Amino acid sequence: MAGLCEGGNEPPGSLKASKVFENKVLRKIFGAKRDEVTGEWRKLHNTELHALYSSPDIIRNIKSRRLRWAGHVARMGESRNAYRVLVGRPEGKRPLGRPRRRWEDNIKMDLREVEYDDRDWINLAQDRDRWRAYVRAAMNLRITPQAASRTYWLSRPASVECS
Repeated sequence: MAGLCEGGNEPPGSLKASKVFENKVLRKIFGAKRDEVTGEWRKLHNTELHALYSSPDIIRNIKSRRLRWAGHVARMGESRNAYRVLVGRPEGKRPLGRPRRRWEDNIKMDLREVEYDDRDWINLAQDRDRWRAYVRAAMNLRITPQAASRTYWLSRPASVECS
């Protein structure tokens, strides 16, 4: 799992391949289902698998961890090599054809899915609480970052003033 999240760019279709593999494993675990109408055994449909298995799917997990790692690197500072690799532009001639997707492009696409359209995600990552809300929203994809942030602040213990 960590290799999928922290490695380079995924090959085309690798997220789909990961999802197919996850469904295959879940079908092995949960087995077949007897159809109520015909009485025959059949494979579980994807929606039935997800109803039985309540944990977030592997794609959400990958996107959430990718955002978490990007926030960590964005807070490192411009002098660190990981930061320079993440946001740097390669020099020299580029090969023919469509440009390869970069890590930063993947991060921007993940943020667009959780309703963050601002271009400056590095400044957003400096605020750990707001960034954490977007990472949680990427994991759930059902709650907005504002709701995730609100639940975070409501669940924190109130600060106690010492006199």
